[in-house]
Amino acid sequence: MRVRKRTGAEELIAAHPEFVVDQPQEWKGRWAERFGNDHPIHIEIGMGKGQFISGMAKAHPEINYIGIDMQVSVVSFALDKLLAEEIPNLQLLHVDGSALTEYFADSEVDQIYLSFSDPWPKTRHEKRRLTYKTFLAVDEQILRPEGEIHFKTDNQGLFEYSLASFSQYGLIIQKVWLDLHASDYEGNIMTEYEEKFSSRGQRIYRVEAKFPDKTKK
Repeated sequence: MRVRKRTGAEELIAAHPEFVVDQPQEWKGRWAERFGNDHPIHIEIGMGKGQFISGMAKAHPEINYIGIDMQVSVVSFALDKLLAEEIPNLQLLHVDGSALTEYFADSEVDQIYLSFSDPWPKTRHEKRRLTYKTFLAVDEQILRPEGEIHFKTDNQGLFEYSLASFSQYGLIIQKVWLDLHASDYEGNIMTEYEEKFSSRGQRIYRVEAKFPDKTKK
């Protein structure tokens, strides 16, 4: 999600290391210590302005959430939500989502959310899509065995590509929604983009997939 540059965003983030983790590589393998509990860890890669990840954290206090984005303005808007209300099970990272192995140990994460990722529609940009095989390899490394990816988009082309990419990589497709808002799915928390696109009558696509447990024979 691209947003305009926000004046003072860097200063705001720097002033709140209790919410936006400074030097996150130092917490690799120690996120349970950072949160002060051993609850499951769910991360969102590309969190927009934080509406989805903060909503999930409030709805599920038994889970620890980490929102990740490389845009400083985006992170600052998500930080606003943490400053406005207490959400103790949410932390933010201002880092590149392609380098997750620098910040998370093998099998440290339980679930990954990809919500309205940039579709990168041109063929020459395929390797930039967050559901491309190199990103899936990183996801597999930091996720526990049978860890899950939950993916939402309004872009049919990206959705079809992602289903194929998941399948080719060996993920198990568990559930698929071709029109999420017309389904009986309960507990959906919308992103900013989702609200925008669904208000125009656009379909929202969703899939839940998991990696196989390669330790089982």
